[in-house]
Amino acid sequence: MKTRRILGIETSCDETAAAVVGEDQSVQSSVVLSQVKEHAPYGGIVPEVAARAHDRTLQPVLAQALAEGGIREPAAELEAVAVTVKPGLIGALHVGVSAAKTLAWTWGKPLIAVDHLHGHIHSARMAAVMEGAPVGDAEPYVALVVSGGHTALYEVRGPLDTDITRMGKTRDDAAGEAFDKAAALLELPYPGGPSIQRAGETGNPKAVRFPRALIDDASSFDFSFSGLKTSVYYYLHGQNAGHGAKHRGPAGEIAGTADIAASFEQAVVDVLVHKAVRACEQRGIATLAVVGGVAANARLRRDVQAACGTRGLRLLVPPLWLCTDNAAMIAGMAWSLYRAGRTAPYTVEAQPR
Repeated sequence: MKTRRILGIETSCDETAAAVVGEDQSVQSSVVLSQVKEHAPYGGIVPEVAARAHDRTLQPVLAQALAEGGIREPAAELEAVAVTVKPGLIGALHVGVSAAKTLAWTWGKPLIAVDHLHGHIHSARMAAVMEGAPVGDAEPYVALVVSGGHTALYEVRGPLDTDITRMGKTRDDAAGEAFDKAAALLELPYPGGPSIQRAGETGNPKAVRFPRALIDDASSFDFSFSGLKTSVYYYLHGQNAGHGAKHRGPAGEIAGTADIAASFEQAVVDVLVHKAVRACEQRGIATLAVVGGVAANARLRRDVQAACGTRGLRLLVPPLWLCTDNAAMIAGMAWSLYRAGRTAPYTVEAQPR
């Protein structure tokens, strides 16, 4: 007998995604269509472009997810339809929410409204299941959510949103946003996270001592990356630019880019790891989860693993495909809400915040 299944839809930003996830958290299909090529010419995400791309591609993405998940008669084979309703780009969210409401009504299925950030947090539970642990084995844990639009720390005591308490958040730029801005200053292509990582692979992370904001503030779990981005600008163009300024050699190369990229990346990672580990120690929680798009960063994965190993903490980091925006985490989180009777009316609306 097949496990019961939920269809998840995710369109909060610039990935069009759909997935089918079983009650046992098995991912039976996960389709993600990236919009990087559409936004790359602008050096960042353009909300109207994102919404139009979702509108154009969601139907084939849904069809592929259903087919790969073995769903031939959705009205008979699906338990519910889940969708990201917040936070995100309002136009992009509207596309997914409208589609989910239409499908749920057409098939006569319950609608589950999911918070995008709670989906990321839930991906740690899915990672634990993939490691062979029983569903629910992850709690309690501290979750570091780090992505292009969000950087925050949460204490997670159970599977529902009511079990999640935010401990701290960024006061300005998210870590991923800082990566994009630093990459632009270094004339590296969008998206900035992968570009900074590639550029810094051969660099010296100690070449430039960039600031680590709030790292010594033991009373706060907040983050701040705006000053770090500004320090990169002044290092390149400011009063002391002669020390680290761009200098094109005879082959057109930009001297110092690898060292600057590695040093910037290390500064971001140092703050993230320090705050996350300290949160576990202060709350007496033995498990740390690192989730979100920036969790795909190799330096972050390496350093947080080392820090957890030194302190005897269990580390949960989802596989790369589950870190970036996807619908599997939305459908996975929806199961907890569904079992708690937390269905949404067909009149539910998208919320940007």
